[in-house]
Amino acid sequence: MKIIEVRPELHLLLLEFGQAYLWNDGGELTVVDTGIATSAAEIAAAIEELGMRKGDVRRVVLTHHHEDHSGGAAEISGWGEVSVMAHWQDAPVIRGDVPVPPLDLTDEERDLHRDLGAHLLPAAPPCRVDQELKDGDVIDFGGGAHVLHQPGHTDGSIALYLPRFGVLFTGDTVAHVNGQVTPGVFHRDRAAALRSFLRLADVDADLACVGHGAPITGARAALAAASGAIAV
Repeated sequence: MKIIEVRPELHLLLLEFGQAYLWNDGGELTVVDTGIATSAAEIAAAIEELGMRKGDVRRVVLTHHHEDHSGGAAEISGWGEVSVMAHWQDAPVIRGDVPVPPLDLTDEERDLHRDLGAHLLPAAPPCRVDQELKDGDVIDFGGGAHVLHQPGHTDGSIALYLPRFGVLFTGDTVAHVNGQVTPGVFHRDRAAALRSFLRLADVDADLACVGHGAPITGARAALAAASGAIAV
């Protein structure tokens, strides 16, 4: 596990598989995505290394239900007064009330999925969802985090926009791999995911914290440039 300071109040946690973000509002912590089912221990260690306690976590916000983003949520939800939040369309999957919907993989993505060992990841343990989110909601962290429904990667994928800080959490709608800003992979609905990517390019963000890869500086310009190659 590696901790990267993105801003004084924001750290990227590079986990055994995947990544999570930790936002600090004066000692009150928000975890955005939680890695796979074994990642909670890594997140707890990161919090301690940063001089805080896991009991300082007040909320977990899940950008979508995939196991490499929601896997640690069940354990973290038991750390104290933690509220778990996700879009209402993904909440039943996170709770375990309905099965994980199938992906719409291209042949290339099918090979990548196998090569990454994504099919071997542990399933996310069922986790309660305390607050079901919808487009336009504002969550009380980071000066007000605006929920942007961005369907396609999953039905209930969301982005979070913090206008006070110019920060955008994109989930897996956006990836930043090998220096390239692109749409993510492994979608439920590819065309909808591409439309969501294009909408995020209109958000006035200075920094985009993506689901996989390094945060993107000059986010709006970078997303706009990447959008030019997308046909929907």
